[in-house]
Amino acid sequence: MANIAVQRIKREFKEVLKSEETSKNQIKVDLVDENFTELKGEIAGPPDTPYEGGRYQLEIKIPETYPFNPPKVRFITKIWHPNISSVTGAICLDILKDQWAAAMTLRTVLLSLQALLAAAEPDDPQDAVVANQYKQNPEMFKQTARLWSHVYAGAPMSSPEYTRKIDKLCAMGFDKNAVIVALSSKSWDVETATELLLSN
Repeated sequence: MANIAVQRIKREFKEVLKSEETSKNQIKVDLVDENFTELKGEIAGPPDTPYEGGRYQLEIKIPETYPFNPPKVRFITKIWHPNISSVTGAICLDILKDQWAAAMTLRTVLLSLQALLAAAEPDDPQDAVVANQYKQNPEMFKQTARLWSHVYAGAPMSSPEYTRKIDKLCAMGFDKNAVIVALSSKSWDVETATELLLSN
């Protein structure tokens, strides 16, 4: 990796570790490899959101051309959010694409991702199914997002009704992750979720 990128990311890595703002917001970053090309981030779900109480792991890859190009970031922890793929963890956020500026830092990226959890942009979605639910049925979206936060990010327990539906389909022998995806994308209707599971 180019020397400028290494020096810059080392400095930014220390900035995140020392920043009061990131520690107050429960944001962490760790090295994956010694040459600073891959980092692991962690952000806490913001208060008063369905993600509250959850811890979200991020994969951060630093390109050779950093800081002139943005880091490649995706969610490792599964999440139900209009701007994050529920399948791959890919993120739709302008600063990670065409609105990136060399003055931005790792700290900016992590704080922006945490802010995205609190303020979704359903009109610029990464996951159309989630965005649709967010717009058409906000209450169901909140319950679904809370359930995903509980199952995948360790947030406190959510809707017992949704949990019963998951248990019912798991008892039929379906994989739990597949069941959660099917029910979430089929508005928690057991019958249509079962049809989707059988068709896969």
